[in-house]
Amino acid sequence: MADTTQAPLAAQDEHAHRDPATVLIEPQDEVSIPVQTRSERPRSYEPDDFGIPTGREVNWKHTPLQRLAPLFAAGGANDGVDYEFSSGAEHLVGTLRAGEAPRGEFFVPEDLTAAIAWQGSTDAAHIRVPREAELAEPIVLDIRGLGADKRADGHIVIEAEPMSKATVVLNHSGSAAYNQNVEILVRDGANLTVISVHKWEDDAVHAAAHQARVDRDASLTHFVVSFGGGVVRVNPNVELAGAGSEGQMFGLSFSDDGQHLESQVYLHHAGPDTTGDVLYKTALQGATARAVWIGDVLIGADATGTDSYEANRNLLLTNGARADSIPNLEIKTGDIKGAGHASATGRFDDEQLFYLQARGVSEEEARRLIVLGFLAEIPQKIQVPGLADQLIADIEQEIAEGTK
Repeated sequence: MADTTQAPLAAQDEHAHRDPATVLIEPQDEVSIPVQTRSERPRSYEPDDFGIPTGREVNWKHTPLQRLAPLFAAGGANDGVDYEFSSGAEHLVGTLRAGEAPRGEFFVPEDLTAAIAWQGSTDAAHIRVPREAELAEPIVLDIRGLGADKRADGHIVIEAEPMSKATVVLNHSGSAAYNQNVEILVRDGANLTVISVHKWEDDAVHAAAHQARVDRDASLTHFVVSFGGGVVRVNPNVELAGAGSEGQMFGLSFSDDGQHLESQVYLHHAGPDTTGDVLYKTALQGATARAVWIGDVLIGADATGTDSYEANRNLLLTNGARADSIPNLEIKTGDIKGAGHASATGRFDDEQLFYLQARGVSEEEARRLIVLGFLAEIPQKIQVPGLADQLIADIEQEIAEGTK
């Protein structure tokens, strides 16, 4: 179990320093050395151990810090958002304070906003799926922002007990400046799907850290879906800790003018015979539309028999739109089944447009079909009645608004 005593970084690592991008080479010589791999990032429960980001840190260099600045100061515990269950409220089993298990069993903040959310969330919601239960209906938690001038910090613990099967949906709407931690514990043999949907208003600012541990013969399917919000930064971290565990991480986003949608994905193969699959897709339209995807896969020294692949695909629909895509793969054992990564960013394929137009399809309809065909792969993986259809409708609406 992780230490939840909130020890400062300096107590955890003799080379630690308030600036996580700096280490001390000699007592009298301070040299800035950027942290290059996700596994090396400092972690702490104390916000002061991180300091305010400058933009030089590897995990902040692509983020619009000025727009995210409201999240760098402590807010209140959920005072800027409302929580309400559309279904599955009976699985909210209580709240957890810092140090009260299972809160902090796996989660340790790795950046400033996550540490602020940890400190600001005096009571974390605890959603638990009972042992061997198979839930026919998803647990749906609606999180609604109460205004762009409202600050909130939140922590949610989702626990799937052994041999259980369930889906949890987190729906975000309204507007707020919201720091959020989501801690996911998938016990032995459990099968859990977590879907985080972001349909914020255009002035919302949201930073979320999702950290999950998947135990022996268990599986986690994790979705990040982002359509709304001014700045939405969701960083999922999944550790396949148990032998035979599986992790699938999927992302879908549509960035418009003025939107910055970001995900920094980390998949850690720690146990033997684990399987991982990462696929994120984004469409961008508008001269100031931005998207950032950084994907890190670590295959540890004990992760023999690993089979892993990660990919990111971005489709630029207009001039000026920009997508930054950075896949990284670190392998510490040669005894694996396979590992790979891929990234692609591009515009419409003129040959596809020509093919459709040559068969009587208008240019506008041809573009709609191509974008829909590109993105629809992710909603089709969602096994929640009605939700996949709704997301397809959302994509259609985004495309239509871009042609007005």
